[in-house]
Amino acid sequence: MEEPNLIESELSRQITIDGHEFRINICRIDTVPQWSLEVVDENGTSTVWDDLFDTDQAALSEVLRAIKE
Repeated sequence: MEEPNLIESELSRQITIDGHEFRINICRIDTVPQWSLEVVDENGTSTVWDDLFDTDQAALSEVLRAIKE
């Protein structure tokens, strides 16, 4: 069985908010239209959202809202 292709969003990025670094990973499998979201903080702790997002922009908006809270 062939491995699915992983598509990384151009919106994935490294950001600093209030002096804290975060790596935002937004990606999807080429056969699935929804996007997954993972954030890795400066300590290497990974948080992955259970829900998928219809667009990569929706995923980015959600993570920026969550980080600011």
